[in-house]
Amino acid sequence: MPSAYRALFAAPGSKGFSAAGFLGRMPLSMMGIGVVTMISQLTGRYGLAGALSATIALAAALAGPQVSRLVDQYGQRRVLRPATLISLAAGAGLLFAAHYGWPDWVLFVCCAGIGCVPSVGAMVRARWAALYRGTPQLHTAYSFESVVDEVCFIFGPIVSIGLSTAWFPEAGPLLAGCFLAVGVFWLTAQRDTEPEPHPREPHGGGSALRSRGLQVLVATFVATGAIFGAVDVVTVAFAEEEGHKAAASLVLAVYATGSCVAGMCFGLLRFSGAPERRWLLGLCAMAVSMIPLLLVGNLPFLAVALFVAGLSIAPTMITTMSLIEEHVPRAQLTEGMTWVSTGLAVGVALGSATGGWVIDAAGARAGYGVPAAAGAVAAAVGFLGYRRLKRPAPRRGGSVEQHTHGERQERHMA
Repeated sequence: MPSAYRALFAAPGSKGFSAAGFLGRMPLSMMGIGVVTMISQLTGRYGLAGALSATIALAAALAGPQVSRLVDQYGQRRVLRPATLISLAAGAGLLFAAHYGWPDWVLFVCCAGIGCVPSVGAMVRARWAALYRGTPQLHTAYSFESVVDEVCFIFGPIVSIGLSTAWFPEAGPLLAGCFLAVGVFWLTAQRDTEPEPHPREPHGGGSALRSRGLQVLVATFVATGAIFGAVDVVTVAFAEEEGHKAAASLVLAVYATGSCVAGMCFGLLRFSGAPERRWLLGLCAMAVSMIPLLLVGNLPFLAVALFVAGLSIAPTMITTMSLIEEHVPRAQLTEGMTWVSTGLAVGVALGSATGGWVIDAAGARAGYGVPAAAGAVAAAVGFLGYRRLKRPAPRRGGSVEQHTHGERQERHMA
């Protein structure tokens, strides 16, 4: 591991909360696909399986920011443990309902309850921000967390699908629940690195989404999520058309590997310019990288094209986290990060649905037009909202980080 990354873990407690965060994040990539695999095996109803997976995603998109808002107010331990228990109880109900063939409405209610799962990635990033706020190490920490996200998305689906098909149908979601329980309760047991809560002042209420800059970031991440969702679905269909459906997971792992490599390298660099320029460049790179997918003719070419496309993902994500710190008060940092994740989740659901519709209508190759169009939308929204990002919100009640305000002044004087 490069010295810049090793230096991150010199801070007391950093290894512990990072390891706990890794375990707590695995369910993010395991639960949805695990439910699809479980339900399709038990009932053979792929339509029901997809609807239940979408219910989990949408419920998490609605509940996630609210859970994170409470975390900012009352602290991680007081909020994450009850929220996790609700999610685990709903997950247990889903396993029983699926196994014993209970009515469909019970399955949907349980999936909605699973949506109370906290955004563990945002919790870990908030701890890094508390440790390294105002230092170059924070950029490296965000880069490391982006790589961890990609590792979860490489191995999570493989483990979940493999267990459910080789052992018993409920094995994938069951292991995801175990990871969530261990990760969250281990993370919240580490009180020394827990960010200080910020109870709302009477005049300081309201959602973090009131920030005009955050609105731009969330809007672009809806389009970005549509890229990811469509690429996943269309790649599976393309591999099936080529007669190698099993190879889809390997090709998608190559896509995530490209993001991993870029994230590791990006974290070692130091930048002096405005982050919003790098963010806009990243969005444009993602949009352009979707064009070669329209020309794919075989799986090897697709793998190469997706690896190149993956190179722009992690740097854009990392820069987005830096921009959130500039546009959201410190007292709402966790909520702000979760709103971006929510936008991503909504986009994934939209991209998956649209990609599936295009595949049914015109075939897998035509389906790659969906991520290409989503990339163009992301870039267009980025250009239209660029001015908002160049004018960070003023400090509200002294709650925005002092170092960020100073960095803005330096940038304006440069």
